[in-house]
Amino acid sequence: MGRPYISALIDTYNHERFIAQAIESVLAQDFPASEMEIVVVDDGSTDSTGTIVQNYAPRVRYLRKANGGQASAFNFGIPQLSGEIVAMLDGDDWWARDKLRRVVETFEQNQDVGMVGHGLIQTDTGGKPIGLVLPEQTYRLDIRNVESARHFDQLKGFFGTSKVAYRRKILERALPVPEELVIEADEFLWTLAVAQAYAIVLNEPLFYYRFHENNLFMLQNANKGRLRRKSEVLSSLLYHLPPRLDELGISQEVIGVLLASLRVDAERHRLQIDGGTPWEMFRTEQASFRLAYRQTTFSYRLFKGFVLGLTLLMPPRWFCKLKQWYGSSGLRRLRSDDALPMAVARRSVLP
Repeated sequence: MGRPYISALIDTYNHERFIAQAIESVLAQDFPASEMEIVVVDDGSTDSTGTIVQNYAPRVRYLRKANGGQASAFNFGIPQLSGEIVAMLDGDDWWARDKLRRVVETFEQNQDVGMVGHGLIQTDTGGKPIGLVLPEQTYRLDIRNVESARHFDQLKGFFGTSKVAYRRKILERALPVPEELVIEADEFLWTLAVAQAYAIVLNEPLFYYRFHENNLFMLQNANKGRLRRKSEVLSSLLYHLPPRLDELGISQEVIGVLLASLRVDAERHRLQIDGGTPWEMFRTEQASFRLAYRQTTFSYRLFKGFVLGLTLLMPPRWFCKLKQWYGSSGLRRLRSDDALPMAVARRSVLP
């Protein structure tokens, strides 16, 4: 096979229940196999993930490394890829059949674009669809000024690992990823990518996101250790991104906008782990609302006013536990259309 046009990079750790479906979804793409390579980076799995992956050789190349987290997996795997385009997939998710075709079409039609993201279908652990999350339309994004940076910040979640593809030259300029980013290394990459070139997010659901008990960023029921790890990762992003963005010529004003939601998230985690005053929790929740929902419905503003009032009536740790209960109870879905930025739509897939 000649040099592939696109590299499918699957990162995995202890995904023995799911990795076969992830690989099969790449093999089943309506895209020429001769123009694609599939590389799996195993971050030191201790279950049978490696054995399952190796059953797909030689069509799938298996790379194993010592456990170190998402950033180390990217730093290890990306330099070993050959494709002009790199599409990423977590080992517990899977792609829609037309994912690569649509991504490649978008890159070919937009030569100044360095990153393409898209919507998703949410599923339960068994793969049953339970929700759909899409941008309201297809957007072309950049961070050339404060307003465009705010718009990107609202939509940046559509560039998470299984949703995103990059031109490889863009990724190479972003490396190395700080290895303390054991999770959320994708945020480091997408932030530096949009600092280099335009990005497009498609209003199409091109991958399936699986909810299960070991999702690395699902913290509704996380113990203190996992929360502390998330807090450390957020601090690392806030430390490492500003100088890298400055090197790429991004103004300090735009950098401030890009990192504002990260700072709010970091403060929320601090209050949840270490405690603080009700007033600190109020200011944090108020800042979060203002950043995410510059335009929203009147009913949601009333609801958020009620929530802000609660922050003043209890210690931050109690408030965070109440939010966790609300998030895990299913009640949030009753308000999902109101409780999203106007650029994002979420709706139920199945009754």
